[in-house]
Amino acid sequence: MDEIGQRLRDSADACVSAYEAWAAAKKDVEIREGLQEAVHELRKISARLEIEMAVSEREQMAQRPIPVPPHRASRRREPGSDDSTELPGFITDGGSDEGQSRPPKMRSGGSNGPRRSGSRRPQGSQDNGNRE
Repeated sequence: MDEIGQRLRDSADACVSAYEAWAAAKKDVEIREGLQEAVHELRKISARLEIEMAVSEREQMAQRPIPVPPHRASRRREPGSDDSTELPGFITDGGSDEGQSRPPKMRSGGSNGPRRSGSRRPQGSQDNGNRE
């Protein structure tokens, strides 16, 4: 039997016996602490078991790698079409965009509010705008 299986059996037996002792004398502090230690040991063993399962799953995934899709630039383009200016079908509802105006491009970064120029004074400055 492997190490994790043996530890699991031993710890489960110890936890059951600690539980039975605690159920008979719930007010005994030492017995309660023994049960807490047994439960903690079970948690450690279950964590080790989860790690082993994840490692096994990763090894199985390595045997059948996920195919990498081709890059967008490698697709064939029809002569005369400019894909960079066309909107995807889900935006135009699959229809043609004749007679429809395109929404303006959004500016990236920052907030949409007005920009401020100049530097910011540190808090607590008593300058009042008088410069010498």
